[in-house]
Amino acid sequence: MAASISREEAAAIADGVFAGAIALHERVRRQPGPTIVAALAMRDAIARGGRVLVFGNGGSASDAQHFAAELVGRFMRERPAMGSIALTTDTSILTAVANDYSFRQIFVRQIEAIGRAGDVAFGISTSGESPNVLDAIRYAREHGLLTVAMTGRDGGSIGAAAEIHVNVPDHNTARVQEVHRTIMHAMCELIERE
Repeated sequence: MAASISREEAAAIADGVFAGAIALHERVRRQPGPTIVAALAMRDAIARGGRVLVFGNGGSASDAQHFAAELVGRFMRERPAMGSIALTTDTSILTAVANDYSFRQIFVRQIEAIGRAGDVAFGISTSGESPNVLDAIRYAREHGLLTVAMTGRDGGSIGAAAEIHVNVPDHNTARVQEVHRTIMHAMCELIERE
């Protein structure tokens, strides 16, 4: 059985997590342009009657659900509901498509079913290489949806495929996810203020 760590070691580990998160937030904070462009594009699409279709895997799936909930419900202000759907929530669709077609098609089929030209396809991937997110971004772009990618690392294939790319340039998945959440909150505030 492994020996437990001391309080001092635990404090150093916790401090390292906070320090890493703060440093990455500061790096991204210095380049707000893509976050602003993405938020204003989503705001404009919603104002024209479009919707934001948001999707990702794992932690990014929960981020997709969180983002959609902030738009449909509210973020900071009372206002009318905004059209947003997380494509990660319907287990019957997800499992049927994965079983009958492939896991790569779980978001593509939903965009095919409910996405319309003028909507926004918002794909989230900390690696920038999730095949089902990549396929959905490509499909959406080919069918007239505005494509936004939020990624980590160097953005990968997904960042290159999207029209608007919001990147958190780091390889630590946990730190990237933390900054993704802050970016989404900044987006929600920008969208909601309009």
